[in-house]
Amino acid sequence: MKFIKTPPKGMPEQLPQDMEIREYCLNKIKQTYKKFGFNLIKTPYIEHIENLTSKQGGENEQLIFKILKRGEKLENAQNSADLCDFGLRYDLTLPLSRFYANNAENLLYPFKALQVDSVFRADRPQKGRFREFTQCDIDILGESSSLAEIELINATTTMLVELGLTNLTVRINDRNILKALALACGFGEDKLDLVYIILDKLDKIGISGVKEELLQLNLNKDSVEKYLKNFENINPEMLSCEFVDQSVKEYLKDGVLENLDNIINTSKHLLNQKVKIMFDPTLVRGMGYYTGTIFEISLSGYNLSVAGGGRYDKMIGNFTGKDVPACGFSIGFERIIDYIKENNLLPKSQVKKVALLIDKNLNSNEIENVIKKANELRNNGQIVLVSYKNKNLKFQKEKLLGLGYEILEN
Repeated sequence: MKFIKTPPKGMPEQLPQDMEIREYCLNKIKQTYKKFGFNLIKTPYIEHIENLTSKQGGENEQLIFKILKRGEKLENAQNSADLCDFGLRYDLTLPLSRFYANNAENLLYPFKALQVDSVFRADRPQKGRFREFTQCDIDILGESSSLAEIELINATTTMLVELGLTNLTVRINDRNILKALALACGFGEDKLDLVYIILDKLDKIGISGVKEELLQLNLNKDSVEKYLKNFENINPEMLSCEFVDQSVKEYLKDGVLENLDNIINTSKHLLNQKVKIMFDPTLVRGMGYYTGTIFEISLSGYNLSVAGGGRYDKMIGNFTGKDVPACGFSIGFERIIDYIKENNLLPKSQVKKVALLIDKNLNSNEIENVIKKANELRNNGQIVLVSYKNKNLKFQKEKLLGLGYEILEN
């Protein structure tokens, strides 16, 4: 049998210099979020297949790594749909909802959760897309007011700025506004998800492309043109109450626009122009579980969002029979790592690193003295590596210098 030395595609390995960047970012993320009162929790990589395929994860449900049943259960499976009982989680939100339903009596209310862990999607690997990647989520469970959204936006943007990211834009919308716009233009309830999927492509295919795809659904041409007219010449400074006309308001619950505009205005005042905050009526977000406010953060000059989230007030109720208000924000950790690498944003370590290189012919007493010296330096807060000199000493030194070590030889 031939062994394969490369990892599975889309599941990258991390070299020491890569891990140094990742650990720096993870520590900064955790430290910042903990200042806002978020509590670190842990959920399993594996979830029940019934939970993962509950029609709430959007397209991600097509990307599940499924786990076969074992032993007699596998042998007794009646059909292909009965072969699996678990799967690898595709995000951290659904596992969090199950976790909360199972542990609510032992948690604060409202509960502020912090998760930093791996998720898995059977995606086609490409730049910025992996099959295994790290997500960093913060969620507030049990808070129905706009305080949840304001805290999430405040904490996430503060953390990104501390990592050195600038020119950030937070785009905000509400799923209720998306629905009201579509209904006011005559689209049926059964077509809404398809309309959202196509609208989500607006920044890639433009108004004409969206129109073409909507007409391919055999939707009424007048309804399509009326719908798209809403998205022409959008003013980035407008609030939702200025965007939505009276015909659309008839399809909205009271307070939706006021609530959204309060989030936008309060966030603007809190962040004091460090970050741009704007209402974006074209923002969709792909997850089927969003019920209200949705938001994304983009980075100027970087053609991908670096964070996203929203309110999902119905998900926990699927486990308990009683709805619990919930809202969360997730950062694109891998994308942020790539940006920090490309822009050399990792600060130089304040801890001195020393490599003590010794000859292989030293006796035991001499080696003991070297290790004593290393321990003295370690006790003074320095990082110390003790190693024999390699045959190719030049190459060894180059690697150590590249990792930031000062080299001392005996």
